[in-house]
Amino acid sequence: MRCKALAVLEHSVAAACAALLVSGASAQSWPAKPVRVIVPFAPGGGADLTARPISQKLSENLGQQFIVDNRGGAGGAIGMELTAKAPPDGYTVMSVSGSFSATAATRKFSFDPLDAIVPVVEIGYAPNVLIVHPSLPSKSTKELIDLARAHQGQLVYASTGTGGLTHMATELFASMARIKMVHVPYKSTGAAMPELVSGQTQVMVAGMLGAQPFYESGRLRAIAVTTARRWPSLPNLPAIAETLPGYEAGTYYGMFVPKGTPQPVIDRLNAEVNKILQDGGIKKTLEAQGMAPSGGTPAKFGGRVKNEYDGWVKVVRETQLKVE
Repeated sequence: MRCKALAVLEHSVAAACAALLVSGASAQSWPAKPVRVIVPFAPGGGADLTARPISQKLSENLGQQFIVDNRGGAGGAIGMELTAKAPPDGYTVMSVSGSFSATAATRKFSFDPLDAIVPVVEIGYAPNVLIVHPSLPSKSTKELIDLARAHQGQLVYASTGTGGLTHMATELFASMARIKMVHVPYKSTGAAMPELVSGQTQVMVAGMLGAQPFYESGRLRAIAVTTARRWPSLPNLPAIAETLPGYEAGTYYGMFVPKGTPQPVIDRLNAEVNKILQDGGIKKTLEAQGMAPSGGTPAKFGGRVKNEYDGWVKVVRETQLKVE
């Protein structure tokens, strides 16, 4: 009996060692074919604008194409589900913004997003920007709040999807300001901006990367940033928190993979993106878009994701927000 037990143990150890060797070998050869990079929003938004230069650099450095696949809708939930259900073989990556945490906190999935989708690396962090159509007289957060209070339930705001980050950030703003506005969701920043520019909607808390061309050209007016303090690249824009103390809703951008992806592959992807973030051209590109490049370990990024998720769960509870 003892000999049999030892034989079983030896077999198990041998199998484990073999698995480690195979995993290590697969990491050495990865990627051996093109990698799909799911962006759970339509082209033109911050997640898309971040994913493309990083994917291009990964393609150049690793010798295989990293192909951006835009799958917009439902505040990022459609792309999140595709990622969660993809084979965990290292050939599906998701590049997404902080909407991941917000959508995970507000929507009911057939799986647990924080368990089924694994953080790999934070690419960067940027503010959202409170923007309005130029037809509104409001040129500050206080003036917008006063206008909305005088016309409760009449101003119309856009978001990148029900339950997503821009929706939640605006609902938090409205709750703290004690105002009511009408919500119109879109599939992405790129889809929402033309409607905002045309005046079909009037207000939006938008990702800085996607909104910047519109307020810099004067087609929209930026009145505040959503970070706790003024953002270095936008020193003349006050923080919403200067009017509503405690308000904060910045945006991380990062890469995730399906649970079960081999750890050596995760480690290599993390290392490659960290190396790319040290590239002068990439740093310049991201900083020009108002983003502070991040990098770091999967654990560090995972901590950010979980902390923001917990914060949005609290907001949903306190505002009694209903997301279908």
